[in-house]
Amino acid sequence: MRKYLFGTGLINAFIMGKPLFDSLRDRDHFTWRSVLAWASWIITVVLAVGAMADIYRAGRGKGIPGDSPIAGQEAELMEKHLRRQ
Repeated sequence: MRKYLFGTGLINAFIMGKPLFDSLRDRDHFTWRSVLAWASWIITVVLAVGAMADIYRAGRGKGIPGDSPIAGQEAELMEKHLRRQ
């Protein structure tokens, strides 16, 4: 579980989001730049969660899409999972 919660992608996404949340608290004006920053942050979080889901599925021997960053490493992840058990 900790490898999912402390993954660098997820930590980076939340560190990136801190200034966005601070701007909400300060009641800054909501401009088109703010919309782009929020959209970028949401996409980053979704990609980080998707990568974690792919790692989880590959470690359990389930198929993952070919466009995944870990495509082709399923055997290695499955082997690590089996060694831990």
